[in-house]
Amino acid sequence: MHAQESDTKQQESDTKLRGPAVWALILTGVASFMAALDNLVVTTALPAIREDLGGKLEDLEWTVNAYTLTFAVLLMFGAALGDRFGRRRLFIAGLAIFTGASAAAALSPGIDALIAARAVQGVGAAIMMPLTLTLLTAAVPAARRGMALGIYGAVTGLAVASGPLIGGSLTEHISWQWIFWLNVPIGIALIPLARLRLAESTAPDARLDIPGTLLISGGLFGIVYALVNANAEGWTSAPVLTGLIVGTALVGGFVHHGFTHANPMLPMRLFRDRGFLGINLASLLMFLGMFGSIFLLSQFLQGVAGYSPTEAGLRMLPWTGMPMIVAPLAGILSDRIGGRPVVAAGLAFQALGLGWFAAILSSDVSYAAQLPPLILSGIGMALYFAPAANVLMSTVAPADQGKASGTNNALREVGGALGVAVLASVFSAQGGYESPQAFTDGTVPALWIGAGAVALAAALALLVPRKPRATPVLAGRTTAVPDKVPAAG
Repeated sequence: MHAQESDTKQQESDTKLRGPAVWALILTGVASFMAALDNLVVTTALPAIREDLGGKLEDLEWTVNAYTLTFAVLLMFGAALGDRFGRRRLFIAGLAIFTGASAAAALSPGIDALIAARAVQGVGAAIMMPLTLTLLTAAVPAARRGMALGIYGAVTGLAVASGPLIGGSLTEHISWQWIFWLNVPIGIALIPLARLRLAESTAPDARLDIPGTLLISGGLFGIVYALVNANAEGWTSAPVLTGLIVGTALVGGFVHHGFTHANPMLPMRLFRDRGFLGINLASLLMFLGMFGSIFLLSQFLQGVAGYSPTEAGLRMLPWTGMPMIVAPLAGILSDRIGGRPVVAAGLAFQALGLGWFAAILSSDVSYAAQLPPLILSGIGMALYFAPAANVLMSTVAPADQGKASGTNNALREVGGALGVAVLASVFSAQGGYESPQAFTDGTVPALWIGAGAVALAAALALLVPRKPRATPVLAGRTTAVPDKVPAAG
């Protein structure tokens, strides 16, 4: 009888979020919020930056693109460094780089210095972001991982979508420099807490894959460089075509390397798992549709509806704020019924919301008419973000979780860059900034393409198996480096 009671208590203990798990959730959640926020936080501040620092239109575009470029290119390398030298150690290093670069961006005397600081910010984020998932997965009991990753997904999703609101509010009410100053005290506080409260872990027998790193870094650089310059240079221009062709060839070389090398950065065998393949392709298409649509709709609310940056961000809260309400509940639901139906439903809702927007959008559309698709899109985004991370991590063995996280984050960033480039090109071809009607004419077909991309993502999510693979050993216990596990907070 006592033995049964002891077993029951042990099982209950294994399913609770205790001190180390709570601290891991807080620290990784805040760090991922900062990194994800800086994807779009600058967009609404560009007019103020141009007035203060000067620069041509292309220079202003690079204040956004420099971050996206280094972030996407170095994500997989950051994950590999963490697997080899210690995830906590590299997480802290990435956090320090990101924080220092944020201060440098705020102090920038000119546009070139700001672009350089943004590029270094991307380097820090690329080291930090893929390690957040592995650190969190290692610290949380398997039975509560869906709930924890649901909260993590809610925070990350909110950061991605609320970037224009936060950037616009700080710029309008204080100054554009506070977009970057905001990161500094948070980063300074997180660094010692991460050292004290996170357990160290590495992947067994991890080695740096230098040829693979060069191939994928060069390939992603070429592709992302081409995507972020496609609108300014033209899709058929020599720089864009060269970037696409050379980048694609290098990525092809990386795929071949992953099949033939003894210890590659990303073993291509992972893609033989239909769950890993499905969730990664779905993530790329989700970010393609979401990033491109938010980019245009936030401008629609300002340029056509006449709202200020802050007012526009507030009116998007039914979409952007929904993850904070729905995602934790969706994470719990995914623990009970599995991640596949929740992810697929979320992507379907997001696609329906974007299609609804495209169907009703006009130069004089009322906010009341926009509210239902905003809410539906917000629920869809929340249902996707909550279980997607758990689904991803459940498709691979613990030793491969760092590689899986880096791959998924890199594909999301490439998807976001592709979404902005493709939807903006459709917008330019079908409309423009000349009048409210021209802006609407360009936005509607772009939204239909975004809706179609997310609908395809919903179909691909059905490739995910109903039941996750068994992973009895947590990632944090695969460490080859003995270290003191933090005490419960």
